[in-house]
This record gives sequence, structure tokens and C-alpha cells, in this order.
Amino acid sequence: MKKVLVLFGGVSSEHEVSLVSARSVIQNIPRDRYEVLTLGITKQGEWLLYEGCADALPEDKWLETGTRTPAVLSPDASHHGLLIFENGTTRVERVDVVFPVLHGKNGEDGTMQGLLQLAQIPFVGCGCTSAAVTMDKAITNALTDIAGIPQAKWLPLTRFDYQKDAVALRKNAIDWLGFPIFVKPANAGSSVGVGKARSEEELADAIEKAFAHDDKLVLEEGIDGMEVECAVLGNEEPKASTVGEVVPCNDFYDYEAKYIANDSELHIPARLPEDTIEAVRAAACRVFTAMGCSGLARVDFFVRKKDGAVLLNEPNTIPGFTPISMYPKLWDKSGLPYGDLLDRLIRLALEKWEPNG
Repeated sequence: MKKVLVLFGGVSSEHEVSLVSARSVIQNIPRDRYEVLTLGITKQGEWLLYEGCADALPEDKWLETGTRTPAVLSPDASHHGLLIFENGTTRVERVDVVFPVLHGKNGEDGTMQGLLQLAQIPFVGCGCTSAAVTMDKAITNALTDIAGIPQAKWLPLTRFDYQKDAVALRKNAIDWLGFPIFVKPANAGSSVGVGKARSEEELADAIEKAFAHDDKLVLEEGIDGMEVECAVLGNEEPKASTVGEVVPCNDFYDYEAKYIANDSELHIPARLPEDTIEAVRAAACRVFTAMGCSGLARVDFFVRKKDGAVLLNEPNTIPGFTPISMYPKLWDKSGLPYGDLLDRLIRLALEKWEPNG
């Protein structure tokens, strides 16, 4: 029986989302096929092997229950797993595959993937390079332009440049993008720090708020259209799920609309013509391949109202796995139940990263 290590938590603004996602993953991995270990990373960066109930993960209640033992992933390939520190000694726990359920910085951005590649341990999801480039929205958008994949007009913005001439840079953004303008931290997910501006005053405020999360931002034109999402699964020959439609309860699909309020509407399949759904599915696989992804990704698009154009919003290489998350819902509607989806992801990880796999 293969031994799977699930990573959760992390030093990230999406720490809480990771806890809820990881609870679902841990509870749904088929136990007749896999032995499961769980390793939590606190907000302060402490690594702890957790033995206890997965229900305690949300709100970091796992830190008050069960057994927690200091442990780290070893970069030494001969260990092929964990170094566990207990009773003044160190022991090695070999693992067959790692399932990182870490959203945002220090988990989805290539850092953890680089460690796992050094350790030569198979893991679910994209490798170091593709994880890093898809985490950085400015790099993603630049590669998207090079690949000829349609997307909204956009501009990168760094704190250094903005501090030199904020007024001129805001004017340039308004002239190029028009209103409304979306302001996004380049390296954050779950819509953390994202703002929508309809005036120069709102733009200045949104930029300042976004800089609280990153030193680099992306400014994008507002698209009047439907927000849709597509789940991709596979390695060299990825497959796309059906397409889901998001109708946000807020002005846009921000963090509150995703994880706090329960009023956003999801329509699976999306209320679109069949040919548009197929266009979204094809575009999702094209983005997945262009970014060098493997294992899984959720690719988000806009379908513009005025002409039906399919425009890339962004790829997510460790999408949410919470009970309300679109990625598992899309595959469930496509005929792949949650437990079978997790099994498939683990097998894809072994095929991709296991020597001679």
C-alpha cells in the first residue's frame, strides 16, 4: 500500500483555505489503497507531523488536539521522506508520494515543488518551474501573450516604480485600460488583496491595499462577461472537465464571495452554448500545456458578453478542494467522484515523478 503525505497550512495569506481543503482531501483519499500521513505547517513556519482527526484542521484547532511531532521533509534523496524528531532522536519515515494542499505563497509558488524535486519524492501537481510562473500573474500574462492566448488588456506595476511617479503610472493605466480596473497582487490567490476601481481615487486606494500583499501588481481591464472555470487533469495529454459558471454574490468573485458568504451561484454546466463550452475546454488544455503544467489545474476564463470571446483570467495549479470548491465539483459532474479523483491525481504524480514511472 502506497504511503501518501498530505501537506497543509503554510505561511501564506491562504492558510485558512488550505486547512479546509486539506480536511476534505484527507477524509476522501481511498484508505483501501493508501496509507495517509499528515504534516501541518503553522502560520509561523513550524512543521509538525499531525496524528489526529482531520475535522480539527479548520481554524487551526489541530494545534490544540491530537499528537504533534516536529518533522521536516528531507532534501536528501536517500531519505525519501520525513525526518521526525522525537525523544531526543531522529528517525526517517519514508513516503511514496506527497499531496501538497498548500495555497498561495510558500506552497503553490514553486518553493515546495523545488524541495520535493530535490528530495526525488513524487508529488501531486506541477513542477517547480510551472508552479512558479503560474503563481506570478505578471509572468503568466506575459507568457499568455507570447502563446497567443486571448486575455484582458493588462499592465504590470512594481512598488519601486510606483513610488517614483504614482500619478503618471495611474494616468497611464487609466488611458490604456479604462474603467473599471482590477488591481491584483501578482503573487496571491483566492482573490486576496484584489480590488476593483472605477475612479482614479479608487485606483489609488486599491493599489495601496494590494501592495500590502505583494511588491508587484497586475492591473487589468474590467471585462463585462460571464466568469467560468474549467478543471484540467493529466500530464502530457490533459483532459478538461465540463465548464462551471460563477455568479458572484458580491461585485466580483472576491475572497468573501468564495469562502465566507454562501450566496454565490454555481451553475454546472455553465449556461453557455455547447460550442462555447467546447471552446473553453480546448482553451483550458491549451493554457495547461503552454504553462508546462502537470497533474491538475483549474483554469478560469471570462466569456465576454458583447462578442462571446473566451478570455483567460488565470490558471490555478493547486485549486481549492473545499466542499464548495469548483475543481472537485466539476469532475464529479463529469463522472469522476471525489475519491476517484484523488486516486487519479496520486497515480498521475507517480507516473510523472517516480523514477522509471
